[in-house]
Amino acid sequence: MKRIMTMLLGVGFASTLVAGEQEVKAAINMALPQYQVASVEEHAGSGLYLVQLQDGPELHVSADGKFFIVGDRYRIDGTKVVNETEQAKLAQVESYPEDKMIIYKAAQEKAHISVFTDIDCGYCRMLHKEVDALNDMGITVRYLAYPRAGVGSPVYKDMVSIWCSDDPNAWLTKAKQGQNVPSVQCDNPVAEQFQLGNKVGVRGTPSIILDNGKFIPGYLPADELAKELGIN
Repeated sequence: MKRIMTMLLGVGFASTLVAGEQEVKAAINMALPQYQVASVEEHAGSGLYLVQLQDGPELHVSADGKFFIVGDRYRIDGTKVVNETEQAKLAQVESYPEDKMIIYKAAQEKAHISVFTDIDCGYCRMLHKEVDALNDMGITVRYLAYPRAGVGSPVYKDMVSIWCSDDPNAWLTKAKQGQNVPSVQCDNPVAEQFQLGNKVGVRGTPSIILDNGKFIPGYLPADELAKELGIN
């Protein structure tokens, strides 16, 4: 009897949880019809629901679906404050296969940064000029494609050609120096990297994710990036 009651309580809890998720999803669909809801999950301990929008930001939504917040979520852990949003972004980027990135590896790696980049972006070009300096300091640079004009745009097609070329590292550098990229087609990760960027909150380029989880929405000189990574 006790086992049956436990099972019934578990089923009741699951049903309530699903109902809550469905109500939150319905509320967001009604309020933000321009977006598709990719996922809804209850955040343990906060009473909020985490709603990931397709090609959009993550929302923190009240259980009744009447309020939502866009921005970082922090957790108080004793005397520390943990940015859970940054840690979640880091986990998504770190789990992405490196063999789909264009990587400029440091000979003696101390840290790495993941950079969402666009070949026509002026500040992306400034950052790329400092790749050698970053490598010399022990910082590996891992590039992911983020054509700001979107999938199917001219810059998207150029970035596909770079990823499909016989030497992506060389052609990425040439493209950021203003050279034309020969058109090449292949199975490529450019669109999925663009979607990943949207999912983790990229809204411009360069967007830099440090391997400690910090998200930097813009350009920083090499020496300042090194300081952020704790490298002197």
